Amino acid sequence: MTAEYQVNGAIAVITLNNPPVNGLGLSTRTAIVDGMKKALGDNAVKAVVITGAGKAFSGGADIKEFNSPKALAEPTLHTVINVVENSIKPVVAAIHTVCMGGGLELALGCHYRVASPGAQIALPEVKLGILPGAGGTQRLPRVVGLEMALNMIVSGTPVPSEKLAKTALFNELIEGDLMQGAQAFAGKVADIRPLPKVRDIKIDYPNHEAFLQFSRNTVKAMAGPFPAPLKCVEAIAAAVTEKFDDGLKIERDLFVELVQTTESKALRHAFFAERAAGKIPDVPEDTPARAIKSAAVIGAGTMGGGIAMNFANAGIPVKILEMKQEALDKGLATVRKNYENTMKKGKLTPEKFEQRVGLITGTLSYEEIGQADIVVEAVFEDMGVKEAVFKKLDEVMRPGAILASNTSTLDVDKIAAFTKRPQDVIGTHFFSPANVMKLLEIVRGAKTGKDVLATTMALSKKIKKTGVVSGVCDGFIGNRMVEQYSRQAGFLLEEGCTPEQVDKAVEKFGFAMGPFRMGDLAGNDIGWYIRKRRYVEKPEVTYSKTADLLCEMGRYGQKTGAGWYDYKPGDRKAYPSQIVNDMVVKHSADIGVERRKISDQEIIERLVFALVNEGAYILEEGIAMRASDIDMVYLTGYGFPLFRGGPMFYADTVGLPNVVMAMEKYAKGRHGDAWKPAPLLAKLAAEGKTFN
Repeated sequence: MTAEYQVNGAIAVITLNNPPVNGLGLSTRTAIVDGMKKALGDNAVKAVVITGAGKAFSGGADIKEFNSPKALAEPTLHTVINVVENSIKPVVAAIHTVCMGGGLELALGCHYRVASPGAQIALPEVKLGILPGAGGTQRLPRVVGLEMALNMIVSGTPVPSEKLAKTALFNELIEGDLMQGAQAFAGKVADIRPLPKVRDIKIDYPNHEAFLQFSRNTVKAMAGPFPAPLKCVEAIAAAVTEKFDDGLKIERDLFVELVQTTESKALRHAFFAERAAGKIPDVPEDTPARAIKSAAVIGAGTMGGGIAMNFANAGIPVKILEMKQEALDKGLATVRKNYENTMKKGKLTPEKFEQRVGLITGTLSYEEIGQADIVVEAVFEDMGVKEAVFKKLDEVMRPGAILASNTSTLDVDKIAAFTKRPQDVIGTHFFSPANVMKLLEIVRGAKTGKDVLATTMALSKKIKKTGVVSGVCDGFIGNRMVEQYSRQAGFLLEEGCTPEQVDKAVEKFGFAMGPFRMGDLAGNDIGWYIRKRRYVEKPEVTYSKTADLLCEMGRYGQKTGAGWYDYKPGDRKAYPSQIVNDMVVKHSADIGVERRKISDQEIIERLVFALVNEGAYILEEGIAMRASDIDMVYLTGYGFPLFRGGPMFYADTVGLPNVVMAMEKYAKGRHGDAWKPAPLLAKLAAEGKTFN
């Protein structure tokens, strides 16, 4: 049963029991209604308490039923709330730990609400591009006031119950045993009539028109491309200006409208994609994981320091190994400075600062890291350098330690072969800055142990990363795709664009940063080093020479004060460079290409569809387990716009036949060989299917 019914004296207790968060799926909703019928039919019962088992009152809708007929089947949440609200016996919600979304809407339908301190209260629907659809926008303003309700609904941010203790949301905050307190409270109110209903409370807010208009203007400026926040304001406005039932209808209409938007579909796709990424078909969820109580990092550079901070932030002591004292001191000083900056912004307490800095120590000796449970190598991206490191790690690391490589492109199987324990070797590709970026590409080698994979996935959650599994290939998921994106960006320069034009088009599309600003931030010399390797390994693949010419000028990006753009000391702003633009125009002439005017649409199609096509190859080869994993890589590691749902989801919304048609058009231009549709893409387009 997903909700249990029992009677204690004159009090009936309905306990939601649908782990992990007591989602209000069809069986739970049915069980609540059944429980209410039993209570109403039993003369001995004077009042009803509704609560949740385990670690939640209720987290809201059951996500397993999203987009299924069960989500709309009777009794719907509206029906459940009507049954509770119209009960002739008082119903008390006993709230603890988590009360969100539909769970809070259910509680608002009860006559009374009591809560434990520290319970997280929220209507987070806006984060899925929708709004509360079961009366949340109409009832919450009636109990917490217009301003508080608007802030909670538009942001979706949880508020602890004690912050709401003085509002009409809670009749009592219960410090001790919640169920004892709730049943005692139910006994006290058992005979009070008429029963209070939230719907009957009048919203008294003088000059509400001015406040609502101010809210619309503020929310419009902050919501960007997402329609839901502004629709939330409209629904809340209806709570003030309309009769309750009319407001409910307006809320419902706005909810139905939002569910159909591409932005909401993209957010829901990302929500489910993140959960799906943690599931590996041949690695059962109960696979025993290895204990990770200590860590080591090889290399105290930007990457190594950032990786070490992730461990310290999760309370795991970590040793950073360097070859020279000077490099070690510099790396540790940078880590300390990063934490100091976070503390200055008020995001870290002095106690936490001391604790985290204290967990990171340095060493010049491999022997001193031998007992660590995991070691992450973050040295230069060169197979010879990796070989020396892994042979040494194989000698010094204790049996059962995980040997991880932060390689961004190199063959993890080859790296594993440098050791006598390939089952312990795995790729952990962090993204820069490693202490900030959410993505962790977890590269599974041919011989990587299932327990090692399960442990690394669990660790990614512990260090607050989104772990996505990739197979072994050159560049894995993210960098293999971004290479095609970068190739097209280079060709666009030769054909008529400037770096600024390409970046502006991409940023207008919604990317956090265009390809040339991204290159300047990462360091153009890194791409140059990889291309030199490609020229030898894959001579048939063509690249624009503009990026090589840029590097030959010593313009490596922000670190040298000059890249695709000019930079001023202490200023990260990218200023268009006349020197670079002249170089690009001259290069076009040198290779005999007549420059032309290129539209933003062409820029976007060529860059994004290049990603999509390579993504289709990656799926087909089994490098990525699912299209949504590719989307997660791009949403969390490459600044792909969240409201577009990732490259593969975006291609689905454009329509795969339209993607193929655009590719056929570009195949007639220069470098047409880059536009051969991947067999999977061609097949899905021909069958009218999608990636997701």
